[in-house]
Amino acid sequence: MAGIRIEGLSKTYGGKDTDMAAVSGLDLDIRDNQFVTLLGPSGCGKTTTLRLIAGYIKPDAGTIRVDDRLLSSVDGMVPPERRGMGMVFQNYAVWPHKTVFENVVFGLKLRKVPSAEAKQSVGKALELVNLSGLEGRYPNELSGGQQQRVALARSLVVEPDILLLDEPLSNLDAKLRERMRTELKQLQRRTGITFVYVTHDQAEALALSDHIAVIHGGRLQQYGTPNEVYAKPANKTVADFMGLINVLTAKVSGAGTVLLDNELALPVAPPPGCNPGEIVDLTVRPECIRLLPSSEGTGIIAATVSDQTFLGNLNEYYVTLKSGQTLRVQTHPRQRLSIGDSVGVAIDAAECSIFRREAASAL
Repeated sequence: MAGIRIEGLSKTYGGKDTDMAAVSGLDLDIRDNQFVTLLGPSGCGKTTTLRLIAGYIKPDAGTIRVDDRLLSSVDGMVPPERRGMGMVFQNYAVWPHKTVFENVVFGLKLRKVPSAEAKQSVGKALELVNLSGLEGRYPNELSGGQQQRVALARSLVVEPDILLLDEPLSNLDAKLRERMRTELKQLQRRTGITFVYVTHDQAEALALSDHIAVIHGGRLQQYGTPNEVYAKPANKTVADFMGLINVLTAKVSGAGTVLLDNELALPVAPPPGCNPGEIVDLTVRPECIRLLPSSEGTGIIAATVSDQTFLGNLNEYYVTLKSGQTLRVQTHPRQRLSIGDSVGVAIDAAECSIFRREAASAL
């Protein structure tokens, strides 16, 4: 198997007056046998990065290596078919006029693998993706999830060291997407292949990945485990992108404390260089806030329920503090409050992050 090392990778599109950096100065170390997701909004550079790894486009700067082998640089590139990688596209790209077997065996025929050996390899690949027995069917006789598995089998049958996946689940309905997530993760564990996966779906990235690379504006914002990028975002851009977030105005009151609403002192260490009295942004996720029947007690601030939505597995409340700042809070469905109720708000300081305003605005 293989790991990928990317150093100083850049790619710019456009003419002389309209140059736009799709990827800029990207450094990324993807270890062997990892499921790594490139996550970000549309146009952030994640698909360009995947295509650079695959060898479909040439970088303007930087290098891509697999283990110690140089695959891409400004001086030259190893062609895609000699990289030992498989690619699964968003639209599956299965041939409608070929059977499942014919689709999957195609890459082996190009490599002139003997028929008996190819048949055995196709059987193993279809077994891996739970499609055994469907060899004779055509794509129009398959569900969307089955067509996606045909595309996976076609990539796996040539035994790649690395599998690249470009938003492969985006065309599936919600329930099938969830089921395919589980199958993809199990497949990666069974094969031991390094997976590099592109998506804009945060839930997908969190569910699948060993590590997530959050990309914004062509630049790597954070690279870490799902828990790290969700619970300890490197900046406000990551915090805002990785799910629901409350962004509140707070004031630095000491070396390890900030003051919310000029009333609630939270033991959250501000970033280095912050001075007492400095206004900062405090972020906290809705599930890290508790609503209490009384505002009395240490570490509690008074608020009023301003809106409520029942979402089945949880209740979502909006509560307004004295300053007018609003918090989005998610609670157990059995906790029932009404609009206008007075409540106490308790915030888990360990789950808060603080960002300097000038640092955030520079992103």
